[in-house]
Amino acid sequence: MDINKNSYTVVFASIMVIIVAAALAYAAIGLKPFQDSNIVLEKKQNILSSVGITIDRENAEAKYSEYIKSEIVLNNKGEEVEGSAFDIDLSKEMKKDVNTQLLPLFISQIDGATSYIIPLRGKGLWGPIWGFIALKDDLTTVYGAVFDHKGETPGLGAEINQPFFQEPFAGKTIFEGLNFTSIKVVKVGYSKGDMHAVDGISGGTITSDGVTDMLSERLSMYLAYFEKIKAKSEVEQVMVQINSLAVINN
Repeated sequence: MDINKNSYTVVFASIMVIIVAAALAYAAIGLKPFQDSNIVLEKKQNILSSVGITIDRENAEAKYSEYIKSEIVLNNKGEEVEGSAFDIDLSKEMKKDVNTQLLPLFISQIDGATSYIIPLRGKGLWGPIWGFIALKDDLTTVYGAVFDHKGETPGLGAEINQPFFQEPFAGKTIFEGLNFTSIKVVKVGYSKGDMHAVDGISGGTITSDGVTDMLSERLSMYLAYFEKIKAKSEVEQVMVQINSLAVINN
């Protein structure tokens, strides 16, 4: 074949495209298990981070097994249903009707204290935002929270993954008495003295509003479950009191 002809150039280019495409496909297939493993470990790191356990990826598996004692799936009535909480993809689940969504929940035990960890997902300025928020066993006080994003503006909305934004959530509450309030992200300086608000990010108003909406929408999905747990706890406390009185009377 005359290498100076256009036909040779076309054939040669076509062959090279096929070779390169095959090599890339082979590399992608070979790397996928490694990439999938990293995604799982990163998720476990983030879940643990919401309850104050910061570890490297190498130790994520062991620490996750040590501290996360239960993974459950709930329906919109707060009832436990079959399924893998860890494998639920909120990006897909949230496209369903709210009445048919499955709700993942992770329960930790650290130094005898129970925390309930709720996965979050919402919308920022340029794309999805997500995270985890952990509630203490009173189901109103925040133990901790972590957030991340896909493409928020560096130095502005992207700062939701920084400690200065996340740490103030600890100690805030999502109820005022019996009324659900969630937690709002407000203008810098406006959260002082408010147990249901944290300071936002200067210049990152839309992302901050996205966090507010995400928290309210996701947490509200678990209210039925919270009511069941609180009712169960109250019954258990009454039974303890009854048993104590019985012992005294005897």
